[in-house]
Amino acid sequence: MTFSLLARDPESGAFGGAAATGNLCVGAWVLRARAGVGISASQGHFPSTLWGEDVLTELAKGIAPQQAVQTIVSADPGRASRQLLVLDNEGTGAAFSGQDNIPAMSELVQPGVCAGGNMLSKPDVIAATVEGYVSSNASFARRLLAGLFAGAKGGGDARGLMSAALLIVAPDSPPIDLRVDFADAPLRSLEDLVIRTEAEDYEAWRRALPTRASP
Repeated sequence: MTFSLLARDPESGAFGGAAATGNLCVGAWVLRARAGVGISASQGHFPSTLWGEDVLTELAKGIAPQQAVQTIVSADPGRASRQLLVLDNEGTGAAFSGQDNIPAMSELVQPGVCAGGNMLSKPDVIAATVEGYVSSNASFARRLLAGLFAGAKGGGDARGLMSAALLIVAPDSPPIDLRVDFADAPLRSLEDLVIRTEAEDYEAWRRALPTRASP
C-alpha cells in the first residue's frame, strides 16, 4: 500500500523521510521524527501510528534500533498486518514486515538509509527507491524526492499513487513537513512544494525561526 524512504544526512545530521501511497494522507499516517533521536515509518495493511511514536521513544532511551523494533512489534497482537522502519542518530536502521501485509513486500537497510514497502507492484521498487536517493547529488529534500520518483518509476504502489509526503527535522533548523493528501500526480505536487520551500525568500524566513539549537 505504501513505500517509504528514511535517511540521515551525514553532513547536517538531519533526518529525512519520504513516503507515497495509493491511499489518502500518507504523511499523517506514516512518517514520524525527532531531531537528534531518529525517524520512523509505520505503515502496512492496517498501520499503527502508535508504532511510529513508540519506537522513537525507545530510541530516546538509548535502545538500539533492532531491539526497539522488536519491543514495539512483539507487544502488538496485530503486528502481522503492519510494517515498521526506523533509523537512529547513528544512521543505524531496522525494519519489520508482518506476514499478513499484501505482497509484494520488501525492505532494505543500509548505513544511513532504510526503506520498505508493501502492496508494491514488485519487490524491486524498494531497491530502486534507495538507488534514486543515493545517486542524487541535489539538496537533501530533493534527494529524498528523487528516491520517491525512482520507486514510482520502478513500479511503486500496485494501485498507483494518490498521496505523498516529505519530512525533514534537525536540531538547528525548523522542520520541513510537506504533505500532498490527495492528487492525481502527488509526486509532482510534492516536487512543487519542495521547489517553493527552497525559494530564497522562504528560506530566509525559515532561517529566522527559533530552533532547538537556537531557541
